[in-house]
Amino acid sequence: MLRRVLFAGVVTGALVITPYASAMASSDQQATAAQPLADVCNLHCDRRDPAVAQGDRVAAQATVFSRQLVLHVSDADNMAWASIDNGDPGDEVWLDRSWDGGRTWSDGSKLGATTIPTGRRGWRTLMYNVDDPSGRQVGALRACGKAGNRADIACTTWHRSTINASNRLDAGATALMMDYNVSNGLWRTTGWWNSANALTALLDYSKQTGSTTYRYAIANTFDKNRGNNFTNEYMDDTGWWGLAWVRAYDLTGEQRYLDMAKIDADYMWSHKDSHCGGGVWWRDDHNYKNAVTNELFIKLAASLHNRLPGDTVYLSRANEIWSWFKASGMINSSQLVNDGLDNSTCRNNGQETWTYNQGIILGALAELHRATGDNALLTQARTIADATVASTRLSPGGVLREPCEAGDCGGDGPSFKGVFARNLGELNRYVSGNPYGTYLDRQADSMFANNRTSLNQYGLRWAGPFDKTDGARQHSALDALTAADG
Repeated sequence: MLRRVLFAGVVTGALVITPYASAMASSDQQATAAQPLADVCNLHCDRRDPAVAQGDRVAAQATVFSRQLVLHVSDADNMAWASIDNGDPGDEVWLDRSWDGGRTWSDGSKLGATTIPTGRRGWRTLMYNVDDPSGRQVGALRACGKAGNRADIACTTWHRSTINASNRLDAGATALMMDYNVSNGLWRTTGWWNSANALTALLDYSKQTGSTTYRYAIANTFDKNRGNNFTNEYMDDTGWWGLAWVRAYDLTGEQRYLDMAKIDADYMWSHKDSHCGGGVWWRDDHNYKNAVTNELFIKLAASLHNRLPGDTVYLSRANEIWSWFKASGMINSSQLVNDGLDNSTCRNNGQETWTYNQGIILGALAELHRATGDNALLTQARTIADATVASTRLSPGGVLREPCEAGDCGGDGPSFKGVFARNLGELNRYVSGNPYGTYLDRQADSMFANNRTSLNQYGLRWAGPFDKTDGARQHSALDALTAADG
């Protein structure tokens, strides 16, 4: 299977902002007026002369009143500079640097601002760093400029160096980390449970590639958020975090992560009762039993059993919830999983067959098979996987599609397809013959061709067109890229 596709910033283009002040007022793209910050130092410090650059890759271009603006990147230096040509004395050029994927930028608003001197038709800024390793900030730069005292301003698209982004898998992980908030250990543009999935995607990427670049996020997220043991009123939220800590244990070997996963599984189990014959409640108000919560519990309990020598408790619980789930009716006649049970009739409520409900159970049954050797579990997993892959509703044209994609899927839906891809990848690696490898490749190839920005940020629709980016969309894309790389 084709995996790590190499590239070096092939997307070019211009973003024209007229006037610049209007962008400063935007909620999505806001330049923070401030005094210039201290120089960032990486391999070199900011304000290095481009004459000594180790390379000059033209990443993007734009024009303003026939002036040509160019963003130059020296990948080996992990730095960039801006130039303006075909201009007049007094024309201005500068860089914007963003630490959150182009959503905001600061550094004194106009980084390295300079003007064409008398007697020249062009000029350039000094070089500035793309990343700030000491501050654990993952950056991007763009070139901007204006003609004399005219108000109109043009900027190129955002780009970065190929450092930690020389292939599509590394670039996807780096784009995810643009949204990581070191101060609170979560992802800025998405929610609590989505952040658990973002961390899981990062963990899978780190294990798959052997990269240690972003492993600082593991302990940072754990230490900043462990106060409530990653529990809240939603049992599925707890399950997502519990599974993330299993992954963290697998990658690092640190016992504290596995201990936290046990606490989370026990908390979920405390909200299991005999209503509708069994199962774990979705919330602590005990008003809904649904697929996602119980699938997560099966996977978490089976995962714990497989990592705890001599365990019988978690295996017994995993088997109990799987037996209940299989008999609950949530798996419909099309072999797809509906959202949950009607609380009064205890029958399948006929609600949406979200992609993540088709996915979690695949990884859960693979873990349970690892524990028991019961081949009926893999047969059931493959039946659900095959139904999803063949569904004209969920996989039109062979590319995974969430049923909500006619809109924007809110804050939750953008995570769902990544969950499916992650768990299908687990099943694909576990069973012989890698039967879903071609399907997983198709997802990654389609996203890469149709649904990404110049910073390798991905949107909601894997078949395109691109809509916007956030942490949920990006972790889903990284999940799919990692699964295809497996």
